[in-house]
Amino acid sequence: MKKALYLPLFLLASNAALADDAAVLKCRTLLDTAQRLACYDAMPVGAAAQASAPAPAPAVPSAAAPAAAPATAAAAARTAEQNFGMEKAKKKDEADFMESTVVGTFSGWEGNTTIKLANGQVWRVVDGSSAVLPQQTNPAVRIKRGVFGVLYFQVVGQNPMARVRRIQ
Repeated sequence: MKKALYLPLFLLASNAALADDAAVLKCRTLLDTAQRLACYDAMPVGAAAQASAPAPAPAVPSAAAPAAAPATAAAAARTAEQNFGMEKAKKKDEADFMESTVVGTFSGWEGNTTIKLANGQVWRVVDGSSAVLPQQTNPAVRIKRGVFGVLYFQVVGQNPMARVRRIQ
């Protein structure tokens, strides 16, 4: 009985796929680039695919576009570093760690210690751990992402790590 119910659903899905394939094959045969693009743009798209589709690129490339692209990429990279630790979940193309230095002298942490970095970020120890380290001025630190997006703070060259959360 269950198999009989699934068969019509399968046939409907396969017919929709065949219709999409026919439209794609029709567009592939067009030689003119503008007509081919218009053909692909005119193809019907499901609501789920429309929601996840990227924004369309401009139809006419401008002379300024190649020069603007590296500047935009550099701005996006700076923003990604500045936003490290503020996002809810790691995106596919984000870095797994960030490096900076602690402002001033630093000799360790206790639970709820606030740590200010040279890049302007402020982090708080949230796991209640403590560590006594040799006192250093402006030590290099690394904040790396662990399992399930947990962030860990570590002074470069030292073993102790603390679970941290960015507060600013």
